[in-house]
Amino acid sequence: MIEALATARYVRTSAQKAGLVLALIRGKDVNQALATLKFTRKGIAADVAKVLRSAVANAQNKPGFSGDVERLFVSACYANQGPSAKRVRPAPMGRAFRVLKRTAHLTVRVAERPEKVAPVSTTGEGRAMRARGSRPSKAATGETRGKSTKR
Repeated sequence: MIEALATARYVRTSAQKAGLVLALIRGKDVNQALATLKFTRKGIAADVAKVLRSAVANAQNKPGFSGDVERLFVSACYANQGPSAKRVRPAPMGRAFRVLKRTAHLTVRVAERPEKVAPVSTTGEGRAMRARGSRPSKAATGETRGKSTKR
């Protein structure tokens, strides 16, 4: 399974704001994540899309990659806090307020989904069990009909 990582450092936004956008794409397929970022109305979404494309390119250049971008998904994405630039803003009565211009480090990790392999039964046990209709009862699984009696 191929994993690739891309990081954008010193992006001029707060880690909290970037984390809101990164939460939208976590666990999604790469193409679905890019579509989500395209229509996200946040300024940081363009930077996140750029990092995601870079992670996909890194995965494509790794040896052992299957070549199918459709199998890639966002396995992890997070925003760490970077250094803050401190500035001074004039305030009334000769005072000064400190302004923190925050930065963030954006990291996106993509991985390849394993191919789904259906188990092949050499004996006829699986087919025989399904033919008899052996399913767990609704009482055993906790399913009930209608409204719950607990209030």
